Amino acid sequence: MNRRKFFKNGSIVALGSALINPFQSSADTVNIASTFKNKKAKNIIFLVSDGMSSGTLNMADLYLNRTYGKSSHWLQLYKDNKVTRALMDTASASSIVTDSAAGSSSWGGGIRVPNGSLNVSASGEKHLPIWQKFKKAGKKAGCVTTVPITHATPAGFCVNTASRNSQPEIAEMYLELGFDVLMGGGNDYFSANKRKDQKDLYAAYAAKGYQVVQEKKGLENCSNAKPILGVFDQDALPYYVDRNQDPQLQQKIPTLAEMAQKAIDNMKDHDKGFVLQIESGKVDWAAHANDIAGLLHEQIQFDEAIQVAMDFAEKNHETLVIITTDHGNANPGIIYGKEANDQFDSIQKYTHSNEWILNSIHADFTLSSLRELVEKSNGMTLSEENAKILLGYYTGLEKEDGGLYNFKKLPFKAFAEMQKKSNAVGWISMDHSADYVELAAYGPGSQLLKPFVKNTDLHYLMLAAAEVENKF
Repeated sequence: MNRRKFFKNGSIVALGSALINPFQSSADTVNIASTFKNKKAKNIIFLVSDGMSSGTLNMADLYLNRTYGKSSHWLQLYKDNKVTRALMDTASASSIVTDSAAGSSSWGGGIRVPNGSLNVSASGEKHLPIWQKFKKAGKKAGCVTTVPITHATPAGFCVNTASRNSQPEIAEMYLELGFDVLMGGGNDYFSANKRKDQKDLYAAYAAKGYQVVQEKKGLENCSNAKPILGVFDQDALPYYVDRNQDPQLQQKIPTLAEMAQKAIDNMKDHDKGFVLQIESGKVDWAAHANDIAGLLHEQIQFDEAIQVAMDFAEKNHETLVIITTDHGNANPGIIYGKEANDQFDSIQKYTHSNEWILNSIHADFTLSSLRELVEKSNGMTLSEENAKILLGYYTGLEKEDGGLYNFKKLPFKAFAEMQKKSNAVGWISMDHSADYVELAAYGPGSQLLKPFVKNTDLHYLMLAAAEVENKF
């Protein structure tokens, strides 16, 4: 799709108002979108809750409502009729069920590629990623995430490589391409002590003028006059729910909202504008693990970043904000039952992720010590029978291999099934799904959004909104 064709076919009426008030005219929706007509997006902020099924968005909103008496920022945008809303088809070139690499590449390169690839088609053709296009147009460009900054979703906006697993090489590509802000985890791919080739990429970035930081305090002290590389953990950052229970982690690890705010502050005064991707990558990891506390709090962390982006955009008036996900994952939801309200509310007592709990269990645990740990972390009384089953995964009596990022083969699936009986949350799988997903847009260019789009359409929408020719 070329830019002229996109402009020609880009008129939009959003879906949201009829859902909020079925007796209200859709004129308000049209008027909100039309206020940005003929206005150029100087800046673009693209927010991705990776692996977010609709049930995840729903449950996070319910959790916030029932815990704090407020909606999520995302759902409040719908209720206030502030955004243009759509559904998006997320397929890749190789499957109706995409992975994150192909999902991000659809936005990054504007074409569907096979799962596992970053902007490289099955024939080997490379498609220039959109952040490179915007860099060539003179804008600053950055990515922040809660997983390694070299991971699939940020990389899909930035680089070409046939394999998403080339994370050490992706770290070098970022340096060569000169992106302005890079924040997340991934020390394994930058440290000389961790890389197989023993290259010290931190020194290389510093030599090129980057401020290199590895703790929250260092990030707070960064100047806005120089580019930033922030790497805050070995691989992904800790789950938000665990971070918020640990004062040391709170001092060391910035939140996604804090990283997003620093990235915006660093780039906002550039005369030609900026583009920024913000990803809550561990929503996907928690879904793969059927980890309800991890999932809800990662989605809430993402929601806080939405507020940062919207606060800036509503004052700036030249910023397009896009809020979406690359695919569903595990399709969690609240299961009907007489005790569903109270059971779902029991999650308010969960102080840690399942990852933290299951990593805390060892083969020499007694049944009573295991049950005590679960009681303290979940407010849930685990039966002695379930405690025996759970301990069996550590003594060799049981075997677990579920969950994509389950490197230690922890019993995620078994534990989630035990929790379901008391928290009313069910899961259909531990993997990606082919759902059409939620998509919201605010600001100049939001009027171009149609009610139903393919993931690749967003590539051309961003170029059109910013009035950048697709010529590179």
